[in-house]
Amino acid sequence: GNLSFTTSYQTAIQSAELIIIAVGTPSAADETADLRYVFASAKSLAPYIQENAIVVIKSTVPPGTLEKGIEIIKEATSTKFYGASLPEFLREGSAVHDTLNPDRIVIGATENFVFEKLEELHQKLQAPVVRCKVASAQMAKYTANSYLATRITFINEIANLCEKNGADIDEVIKAIGHDKRIGQHYWYPGLGYGGSCFPKDVKELAAYSRSVGESGNLLNRVNEINSNRIFYLLEKFAKKINGFENKTVAVLGLSFKPNTDDMREAPATKIIPYLSEKGAQIKSYDPMAKYSMEIKNHQQFATIEEACNNADVIMAVVEWPEIIDFDFAKVKNSKTQFFIDCRNQFKSEIVKSWNYQYIGIGKR
Repeated sequence: GNLSFTTSYQTAIQSAELIIIAVGTPSAADETADLRYVFASAKSLAPYIQENAIVVIKSTVPPGTLEKGIEIIKEATSTKFYGASLPEFLREGSAVHDTLNPDRIVIGATENFVFEKLEELHQKLQAPVVRCKVASAQMAKYTANSYLATRITFINEIANLCEKNGADIDEVIKAIGHDKRIGQHYWYPGLGYGGSCFPKDVKELAAYSRSVGESGNLLNRVNEINSNRIFYLLEKFAKKINGFENKTVAVLGLSFKPNTDDMREAPATKIIPYLSEKGAQIKSYDPMAKYSMEIKNHQQFATIEEACNNADVIMAVVEWPEIIDFDFAKVKNSKTQFFIDCRNQFKSEIVKSWNYQYIGIGKR
């Protein structure tokens, strides 16, 4: 009885002590955050807001957004209300778990009343609460995602160097990970970061940095490197296998990460068109995602066995358990076959024992 739904702003807003705006903020053509849905929500709720209500923006937005939203509401009402920023830090594929077990609750506000009310709202979650300025809260969300994206980009750059000098990126990660300042967590050498959050947030923070006169900062370079990463690797793979033309390629994993069917900024959306253009026959598999684009010489299959049947090249793109745990020895045939491990999830010696030609990331 605690949850109900309505399409009526009046019904939803007129008795609400807390109003949370959690609409999408997609990137605009110039890579800035498209805030039209946030401001449209503010305008629509304004006529029905009650005295001392708190309007919270949970959407990922750049500094200054809450202040503009408050101005929009004030244009439509003289009722006294408060504003706050309450960014979310959810991972796709585990959002419900993260909601109930947050690492922290970040509250950006200016009045003690607002801090106390929002802390009360989250009290049962028993998570650390960070009180801060509104701008700090908004920057915290962008900073968290941009740092993780930068970490991935950094280790990919190191992987490139390892391939030049014979080092093994997994051994390098193990060696640096003993430094407590660095740690062995969240090092993912591979095709770069994708999904609905990292590319969007890095682009938007980079665009924001340019708008405030910081156009030469690291974020712009991270965005550029990641955008080119997949094509850089595909060209490198092509040289190692003597080109993709007339080869049958099994692409295993279509979503941008395991446990979701989301294909926004997924590597497969770049890999499959590239392979088609190069004259390959593509057979793909994913346990959840459906490849919806019509691509020449591409067919999606329901099983790994079907996708790998008679393949010249197997590309393990996403670390789905179904893919990692699959016995690829049983689909090996007598011809030369390449196994491209795009996320370094397989032990090279085991893959080689199956008589595949193994190609990993940051290994030679």
